[in-house]
Amino acid sequence: MTASVEYIPVTPIEYPDEDGKPMAEGDIQCSYLTYARNALRIYFQNHPDVYVAGNLFIYYEKGYPESVVAPDVFVVFGVKNRDRRSYKTWEENNQTPDFVLEITSKSTRSKDQGAKKGIYAFMGVREYFQYDPTGDYLNPQLQGLHLVDGNYFPVAANTLPDGTVSLASQILGLELRLEAGKLRFYNPATSQILLTHEEEAAARQAAEEKAQRLAAKLQELNIDPDSL
Repeated sequence: MTASVEYIPVTPIEYPDEDGKPMAEGDIQCSYLTYARNALRIYFQNHPDVYVAGNLFIYYEKGYPESVVAPDVFVVFGVKNRDRRSYKTWEENNQTPDFVLEITSKSTRSKDQGAKKGIYAFMGVREYFQYDPTGDYLNPQLQGLHLVDGNYFPVAANTLPDGTVSLASQILGLELRLEAGKLRFYNPATSQILLTHEEEAAARQAAEEKAQRLAAKLQELNIDPDSL
């Protein structure tokens, strides 16, 4: 007599792409998240092996969908720069983020400095920066940590003559600067602030309008602008 074996289908493990929550707590946090992500994407756009994303689920243990974290902005070196719905480390040759930035708010400050900090250290995130756009929850307002032997140590801040606070990211080769409370990425190689496409367009328009006003003023003085 042949014994029958009941086939029990295995339900595949699901890794959701979203949780239905808003990208950021408010407009201020959202604006800086968008700036940081877009500015870094432009900076690394010619590097096919650098991936920049924001507010994307990172699953860091296969088979355990609860092992997930969603940094506001992160950068991974050594993986293909392509669109993803989520980031699963085991599908990316176990490459985890090298740089993480969290835009801290009232609802995220405890996680950013507690649970997330521990997770990022466990994952091997080499640099972890936090920025509080309102200045209500972090002191100092911009903070950086670098990983040494599994533990985080502060990144030294440098105050420039004009009062701008600057923290160097060795991973990115950039500086994170706090100008009158506003976060900006600065490229020391070009001595320029990183801008988004929208900011570049606005700067060009402002320069053109200034040139037009100057030309009009010179013409009022009977001076040909083209002769200068």
